[in-house]
Amino acid sequence: HVQLVESGGGSVQAGGSLRLCCTASGYTVSVKRTAWFRQAPGKEREGVAAIWYGGSSTSYADFVQGRFTISQDSVKTTVCLQMNNLKPEDTAVYYCAGGRPLWDASPLAPSSYDDWGQGTQVTVS
Repeated sequence: HVQLVESGGGSVQAGGSLRLCCTASGYTVSVKRTAWFRQAPGKEREGVAAIWYGGSSTSYADFVQGRFTISQDSVKTTVCLQMNNLKPEDTAVYYCAGGRPLWDASPLAPSSYDDWGQGTQVTVS
């Protein structure tokens, strides 16, 4: 049984930083692809960043613009998203997702992932 649990959300002023982490159980971080998605009120869920192949491959959404960094700790089975220079438009519920790193599955498409966490709120004012 796969379980993904997000932590680290909260409220921060524009320009500030937050670190989100996803702790996986029943899920081998090192052999799967793990991603962060976000969904703002009234908007579709969008991919933020993904990591796979033991951390050697990553993908970022264009709007990240070098502000966010995704990383994984296979020993701790966690995948974290360091978010710097946050903007009000980054306000959303952030979700962790896990799936197989298939060559024909887009890393930032929700349909590429089978397992989802419950989400953590990030508010930037």
